[in-house]
Amino acid sequence: MEDEKIIELYWQRDEEALRQTNSKYGSFCYYIAHNILKNEEDSKECVNDTWFKVWTVIPPKRPGFFQAFLGKITRNLSLDRYRKNHASKRGGGSMDAIYEELKECIAGDGSEEHRTDTIVITDALGTFLRGLSRDARVIFVRRYWYADSIGEIAQHYGMSESKVKSSLMRSRNRLKAYLEKEGIIV
Repeated sequence: MEDEKIIELYWQRDEEALRQTNSKYGSFCYYIAHNILKNEEDSKECVNDTWFKVWTVIPPKRPGFFQAFLGKITRNLSLDRYRKNHASKRGGGSMDAIYEELKECIAGDGSEEHRTDTIVITDALGTFLRGLSRDARVIFVRRYWYADSIGEIAQHYGMSESKVKSSLMRSRNRLKAYLEKEGIIV
């Protein structure tokens, strides 16, 4: 079913919208959740939480790109679950490694000023990513959005892990330089 028709079902408050969303995007959302949580039960719960969240925000929202809308909700719910599950545990988790890699580029203190800066950084990040080569952009997004491991990225794109690591390091260095050039202090 076309995304516009699924969204229209949400607007009509027809529960068929949930079935169609799960049928079309369930695997996609599970993939995102599982890459972050590494736990089948928690991942399934996050996907179900995604459907509930979508049901509560459509209407009034009418997403322009439904798959990205679902992916963002799933990712945010999964990250919240990850932080909750690992609140007392430090180190060792794959998300900890990802955060550590990006810490030099983007850090924050949770203040209101930081939240405003996050919006500016998000816009700058979009511009930065559009300036990367396709391969560098795909590797960066697979690692830092989808939380793929370096090994998974290497295997999926038929390259060595060292090439993936090098690409990520170069992209992080370019990102840091780009943000500094734009006057965004990190």
